[in-house]
Amino acid sequence: MKKERQYYEAYDDRYRQVHQKSLKWFSDSPSQIVEETLQKYKTDDRMKILEIGCGEGRDAVYLLEKGYHVTATDISPVAIEHCKEWFPDYSNCFQVLDCLSQHLDEKFKFIYAVSVLHMLVLDKDRKRFYQFISNHLTDDGFALLCTLGDGKEESRSDIQSAFDLQKRIHETTGTELLIAGTSCRKVNFDTLGKEISNNSLELTESGITSIMPDFPTIMYAVVRKCSPAK
Repeated sequence: MKKERQYYEAYDDRYRQVHQKSLKWFSDSPSQIVEETLQKYKTDDRMKILEIGCGEGRDAVYLLEKGYHVTATDISPVAIEHCKEWFPDYSNCFQVLDCLSQHLDEKFKFIYAVSVLHMLVLDKDRKRFYQFISNHLTDDGFALLCTLGDGKEESRSDIQSAFDLQKRIHETTGTELLIAGTSCRKVNFDTLGKEISNNSLELTESGITSIMPDFPTIMYAVVRKCSPAK
């Protein structure tokens, strides 16, 4: 029996539809906040790093080329297949992973997820996401979460339409594409803070940043595992 697909898997369709046109959905510009956060909090140059939602691989490869030890994951088999093809020197660093239903047999000092959390609309799915992070962080580890939003307004898409085709203009080429709509939930800082604290994590810092040219405005939060009760 074929496994029923979850709404948050719609990005696999989008990557397939875009890559069939010999295009990439995102730019090749790395997310500066990832390395900035890493430099600010790291204590070991050989620390293990996990990326959730590596997409087309830009951030993982940027760090790998600088000598960091990165395991890059994505729920999309299409995205991972292309990453292995585009970056053969690092093919072993990429793997398919659904962090809401699977786990890894290791812990990481730094976990980051850029433009992933907003794809999760349902409360139960967002809870599983936070729990995965808590379960896979070392006791002294930290995580960076970047999610769409301005920190004030809240909205959510209809998950029933995640796979529906929509006309979108490709940012770089201006090509009109017919691609999966995917899903999106934007929360404010108050909601984000409550989600974090309710899931065995504590907020270290948060704010608004930009990841150009893809995300002119995006929220970020740096979190750690909650300290053991004394």
